[in-house]
Amino acid sequence: MRWPSAMLLVLFLLLGLGQAQRCSTQRPIVFADYDWESARVHNRIAQFILERGYGCRTDTLPGTSIPLLTGLARGNVHVSMEIWYNLNREAIEPLEAQGRIQRLGVNFPDAVQGWFVPTYVVRGDPQRGIRPMAPSLRSVFDLPRYKELFRDPEEPSKGRFYNGVLGWFAERINTRKLYAYGLLDHFTNFRPGTGEALAAAIASAYQRGQPILFYHWGPTWVLGRFDLTMLEEPPFDPEVWRELEREERPRRAVAFPREEVYIAVNTRLLREAPEAVEFLRRYRTSNQLVSELLAYMEANRATEEEVALHFLRTYPEVWTGWVPAEVAERVRRALN
Repeated sequence: MRWPSAMLLVLFLLLGLGQAQRCSTQRPIVFADYDWESARVHNRIAQFILERGYGCRTDTLPGTSIPLLTGLARGNVHVSMEIWYNLNREAIEPLEAQGRIQRLGVNFPDAVQGWFVPTYVVRGDPQRGIRPMAPSLRSVFDLPRYKELFRDPEEPSKGRFYNGVLGWFAERINTRKLYAYGLLDHFTNFRPGTGEALAAAIASAYQRGQPILFYHWGPTWVLGRFDLTMLEEPPFDPEVWRELEREERPRRAVAFPREEVYIAVNTRLLREAPEAVEFLRRYRTSNQLVSELLAYMEANRATEEEVALHFLRTYPEVWTGWVPAEVAERVRRALN
């Protein structure tokens, strides 16, 4: 049978697209599904592009930072979209030296962390009829004078400090800071069960105009939505920070470093899926962009999958730079 030339052209194009869409690994690429929203949003964006643009299968493994880092080293997890290097340096460096994991590049270069109070605690909020509660509160060293303001309902003789989730590296650092700053006699070290529980406690206090002292990080919808004041700490010093990492009871403490947050992979993925690795190597966002996405998520009660679709439809000028033109075209068609 003789095929018309136009039909042959269409057939060759379809075959070419099918071949280009075939993933070089037949195993699902497993992402570390951390217990904070920004990491899961990055996962869903990368998963959509890999599935629809490269023809790969993907999966996720939920958990907290240290267990998932261990999974990344063992190969149970293949991709971590958020490696907070300075918070996990002691765990990461040996794994890199052993050739088990590799950082590909910076996801966003301007993450922040610190101890916060609502700004109305210090300055008041005339529009809401809130008077300043702690007008002299500037630094962590002022906190003992205000422990009654942040009273812990379960231990009324102390204030309550809302730490990060138990098991987070930041939670351990904050616990050591409480000791170094001499605050354990004045504040309880309260760990919420999840990142969502921490955000809910902050939102509840803010909406009622009540005082709350807490650790948080950005990018998050919390920092994007609420007017917050970060308490001053001694400026970051690498030597003191190393002491904080090593010692259970350090003599000194300093502010969190400004963080570059990396993407890392299990090194087997370098061989098994080089095209996926190249895409992840080019993936790059910012604190502001991710905070906008998380604010959209919170305002619209959207799922991580819905936020990923919103990003891909709203910011093509960002993500099309991460992939070849033919991959971008397949992703566009999938979005439509």
